[in-house]
Amino acid sequence: MYDHRSQVRLMGATMTPAERSTQWRTGAGKDLVRRRQVAGLTLAAIGSLGVVSLYQLGLIDHLPDPPIPRLDSDRVDAADEAYAILATPDAVLGIGSYAITLGLVAMGSEERTATRPWLPIALALKVGLDALIAAKLTREQWTIHRAFCMWCLLAAGATFASVPLVVPEARCALRSLSQGQRR
Repeated sequence: MYDHRSQVRLMGATMTPAERSTQWRTGAGKDLVRRRQVAGLTLAAIGSLGVVSLYQLGLIDHLPDPPIPRLDSDRVDAADEAYAILATPDAVLGIGSYAITLGLVAMGSEERTATRPWLPIALALKVGLDALIAAKLTREQWTIHRAFCMWCLLAAGATFASVPLVVPEARCALRSLSQGQRR
């Protein structure tokens, strides 16, 4: 039987589950607040790609777009390129990728820049990679189809908005690493 008072030792940080719960829900540190924002943006990207997945997997027949010129989500998301990697709809792969990003956001305590500096660095690298992929796919939508997928643009926008949010914690983690090497 699980004892809720027990401490969990994960990646060297010791906190009780109750302490971890309280920290995530009520902690007010700047890095934690930014991590919450990145989590929200990442979940928004996952939600948007979830809608695209419904279409790409045949669960819905049409992706609604507002009546704005150059938006044609159906054409973009039914294209051959959208099914070319691993013989899998690209929105499904995107959800998996963003789930990894979300995991990196959620890992570690509020003090992870000092206790596990590789976590914020890994998060910054992953968000940077996500942004590069989002930019590439957005560019390809226009160059190949002369149209955009609104749902993909929402996911890309959420990704781009995450980039400046992960930089301060990564910088602090890099300083922590460099100070540790000087000792």
